Amino acid sequence: MNQPLTGPGSVRYDLTGRTVLVTGASRRAGIGAAIARRVAAAGADVVLHAWSPFDADQPWGQDDGGTQSLADECRALGVQVTTVSADLADPTAPATIMAEAVAAHGHVDAVVANHARGVGGTLETVEAGELDLSFAVNARATLLLVKELAAQHDGRPGGRAVLFTSGQHRGGMPTELPYVVSKGAIQQMTASLAAHLAPRGITVNCVNPGPTDTGWADDDTLEAVRAQMPQGRWGQPDDAARLVLWLLSDDAQWICGQTIDSEGGFGR
Repeated sequence: MNQPLTGPGSVRYDLTGRTVLVTGASRRAGIGAAIARRVAAAGADVVLHAWSPFDADQPWGQDDGGTQSLADECRALGVQVTTVSADLADPTAPATIMAEAVAAHGHVDAVVANHARGVGGTLETVEAGELDLSFAVNARATLLLVKELAAQHDGRPGGRAVLFTSGQHRGGMPTELPYVVSKGAIQQMTASLAAHLAPRGITVNCVNPGPTDTGWADDDTLEAVRAQMPQGRWGQPDDAARLVLWLLSDDAQWICGQTIDSEGGFGR
């Protein structure tokens, strides 16, 4: 039997009987993997979405077997796990992912839209094609995933959508324009989605995890960011995962339409 994790104040988070869809769970070192481990340990069945071809083209590289290994970790905690591979640049992908999740589990209670296309570009170098692709993967797919969650939700307790933005609403990020424009749209859609879905028993909130060490930063970046962190360290994937677990829990049922900056005091 699963033993739900202990949170702040020795509160036990129990998600037994619920199913949580986590997108962007292709790398064991990533935030998506940390979230999946947390919700599985709290008793929730898990649907893991991944699209490894994107990682293969990035400096950090593809985590071969990462999603399957993560699925095995979660199953070892006694929950059911389904894996789905889909390119969220495809406008039909959110509906396909949700259909597979519902077919496997009967109902999805929560979506954690952790996926991201993180591509740089300044005003001088940015191109229309990358702007469109980043918007499609980050903003459009997130909105459509929430749509699909709501379409199959039957009003039972535990309806949740947790979205992920970045820090563009707190300060300029001029070298990452495709990323920040699309992530900014996610932060802005949160309140409107929350207002629409709260009467239907679904809360919608947004997390800015701040700089998180998932293996993507070079040594110079690691040191430059660490110097701006009052606690003297980068965020770890589990820092974000603990917050997400709380937002998914019954303790957070009154939190709705919020963007939570969980970044360790970055830049202060």
